[in-house]
Amino acid sequence: MGIFSRTRDIIAANVVDILNKSEDPEKMIRMIILEMEETLIEVRASAAKTIADQKEIERQIGRLKKIEANWLDKAELALSKGREDLAKAALVERHKASSLIEDLSAEAESMNEALKASEGDIIKLQNKLNEARSRQSILATRYAGAKQRLKMRDLYQGSQTEEAFARFETLERRVDIAEGQADAAGIRGMSLEEEIDNLGSDDKIEQELAELRNQLRHKQG
Repeated sequence: MGIFSRTRDIIAANVVDILNKSEDPEKMIRMIILEMEETLIEVRASAAKTIADQKEIERQIGRLKKIEANWLDKAELALSKGREDLAKAALVERHKASSLIEDLSAEAESMNEALKASEGDIIKLQNKLNEARSRQSILATRYAGAKQRLKMRDLYQGSQTEEAFARFETLERRVDIAEGQADAAGIRGMSLEEEIDNLGSDDKIEQELAELRNQLRHKQG
């Protein structure tokens, strides 16, 4: 079932409103364009047939005008020969041809009005089709952008990103351990020899301190 009843509905349609109400705008715009294209083909085909019919009517009118003139000539000839009855019969045939010309001329005029309307419809349909195709291009761009944003979100928030951050944290921990080991390597305890030498230094300081005390007592005494 089509979206539009046909030409009038398409021309009156608001493509944006239709897309806004659709659950699947991308699918809907494809359907709209397809129906517009099919309708445009039908309207153009109808216009082409109208033009062909007009030309055929014009040919018929041309033939009838010749017939009309011929019957008039025959009526004049019959009347000139004193055959008023034949002249009258010829004029009746001429009148029939004239009536057909009037009918066909009216039909041709009606076709001309229809053709003008078809031409206007074709222009309006083409404009609507161009609008729909433009909307399709915009939708395609937006859809591609949305897919790209989803892809980037997956990259930043997905399991792969979490694994990458976990690996990064592991590497940071390894660096911390390596730096701690380097700092610890610069700290070392005193050797046995150094500890014994320090003991001797302590005795000398104690001796100097005792001597200094004695000197102070002598000065005070």
